[in-house]
Amino acid sequence: MTVPTLSLADAEIEKLMGLHPKGYDLSLDRIRRLLDLLGNPERRLPPVIHVAGTNGKGSATAFCRALLEAQGLSVHVHTSPHLVRWHERYRIGVKAGPGQIVDDAVFADALRRVADANGGQSITVFEILTAVTFLLFSEQPADVAVIEVGLGGRFDATNVVEKPAVSIIQPISLDHQAYLGDRVELIAAEKAGIMKRGVPVVIGHQEFEGARDVLIGTAERLGCPLSVFSQDFLAYEEFSRLVYQDEFGLMDLPLPRLPGRHQIGNAATAIRAVKAAGFAVNEMVAEKAMLSVEWPGRLQRLTEGHLVDRAPAGAEIWLDGGHNPGAGEVIAEAMAAMEERKARPLHLVVGMINTKDPIGYFRAFAGIAHAVYTVPIEGSDVGLDPVALAQSAADAGLTALPMGSLGEALNAIAERTAGGPPPRIMIGGSLYLAGNVLAQNGTIPT
Repeated sequence: MTVPTLSLADAEIEKLMGLHPKGYDLSLDRIRRLLDLLGNPERRLPPVIHVAGTNGKGSATAFCRALLEAQGLSVHVHTSPHLVRWHERYRIGVKAGPGQIVDDAVFADALRRVADANGGQSITVFEILTAVTFLLFSEQPADVAVIEVGLGGRFDATNVVEKPAVSIIQPISLDHQAYLGDRVELIAAEKAGIMKRGVPVVIGHQEFEGARDVLIGTAERLGCPLSVFSQDFLAYEEFSRLVYQDEFGLMDLPLPRLPGRHQIGNAATAIRAVKAAGFAVNEMVAEKAMLSVEWPGRLQRLTEGHLVDRAPAGAEIWLDGGHNPGAGEVIAEAMAAMEERKARPLHLVVGMINTKDPIGYFRAFAGIAHAVYTVPIEGSDVGLDPVALAQSAADAGLTALPMGSLGEALNAIAERTAGGPPPRIMIGGSLYLAGNVLAQNGTIPT
């Protein structure tokens, strides 16, 4: 499968990129003005599950979608960023079937209408794309909409939804400090901004007590019915099964199709949130969801494709777009668990953008990874130079080599592992890199 050169929607977005800034300018004034001009489509949505957090937002969104579709419900889904194509951000609900990525012509038409309504006034591209979300989701019927925030929460463009069915806050850690603050408590306060007075709130697993306290305090101040992981609901692995428990009882489920122990907590948070939004979840529905859930670019195993063919014979190749210290810890834990089950030398191929904390990310892999190969991110003007990134890996205690491309990194791994057991290769550090990998491999999300 190849990436189309330039679709109708891509052409519209290119025009927007030339007119408006690419970055973030956190405010709700511009999006509210634009939505007023569009007739306020955000007020004509089906029940909304609103998802914020530093890590695990996409996984919680994927689990919510799987749980709802397992009941035969139609589910609109908004996620960001995309991996390969802008279209991935918009999944349109289908009755009694899986949602479909938005049709190119429909997407292009919505982009044109939103841009025309804006009339060239000052706005960010993300705000236009968020207005497109509301326009698309209001014009096509569905039972539910699951909407993931872009950045932060309080001033994120998605936060104009006045009364969602439930708000989810996933794990908080340091990321986007330039916008959200340099302490987890400050970041938690920004994420908590999606909470609305009296609307149920589900708080996922929180590593940092300070963040947890801020989230709970905000929910209590707003009078929100509150569910907190490990306090009001919990999940754990037992005999290679997922056990979910809350005050309504216990469910014995298969482990999620998404690998990694962290997905147990993500699945539990989604189950609780779907219930809090007013939808029933029985054991049959939850079991179907655990086996059908999918989320590309997050601990995704690549088993076929152009890059797989270039890798050492017998190698395991994993892909994850996680890019901050918290994500590094989760990925490293997953790699360590795989090592326990089947020993293989772990080699990391990493590319990152210059707003991240590479040393914090790499520290999680100390004592686990045999070597790191740093690569550029094609198509990005904010990617870290592989030489500088390799130095960050070395500062974190890892053996690191800068490479000129993904292909060069795979060749170096093949040379280094020749004559030994097939390696386990984890490619990560950026969702942009994950998108490059899927595009080059010929396995773009559908």
